[in-house]
Amino acid sequence: MTDQGRADQGTAHHDAPDTSDAWLVVIDMQHVFTGDSPWAAPRYAEAAAAVERLLPRFPGRTVLTRFVAPEHPTGAWEPYYRDWPFALVPDADPLYALTEPFATRADQGDPVVTEPTFGKWGTGLQAVTGPRPHLVLTGVSTDCCVLSTALAAADAGARVTIVAEACAGASDADHARALDAMRLYAPLVTVVDAL
Repeated sequence: MTDQGRADQGTAHHDAPDTSDAWLVVIDMQHVFTGDSPWAAPRYAEAAAAVERLLPRFPGRTVLTRFVAPEHPTGAWEPYYRDWPFALVPDADPLYALTEPFATRADQGDPVVTEPTFGKWGTGLQAVTGPRPHLVLTGVSTDCCVLSTALAAADAGARVTIVAEACAGASDADHARALDAMRLYAPLVTVVDAL
């Protein structure tokens, strides 16, 4: 193989999964994960731009999720919110609002699934996508809500594709570690750099 052939092979997406019937799941693109929030993902803007590029490829098959605090934390969530009291606000608080262009997409009719849990796979998401869909996961943070959603969905029999450039972690190292962990679940979970 020529050097150019190797270079082309490294950048081509010929191994990219068929997403013609897949659902794009945009996980938790919210203000709480931006700016000077203690939960900010440093590469949020880059991930958001990558997600935005994907939106036209999933007409009628895009679902947005939101993480919110429970009204009354119970169990292990009690000490969690003692550590993060800033986040213990109602789900209507601007902190939990979607950022643009995702807020506009929600206003235009893309379904929104709101959960007080890291993982978004559950009855709400299944009601939109069906019980065993192909999910293309994007969003934040790779090492928390994306990872939690991916593993629960895969366990339930969903086919899961993670788009690395369209995700952001709490740090670059955490992002990379989470992607490595999800690669361990192949072929139930596939990690691609881009689509």
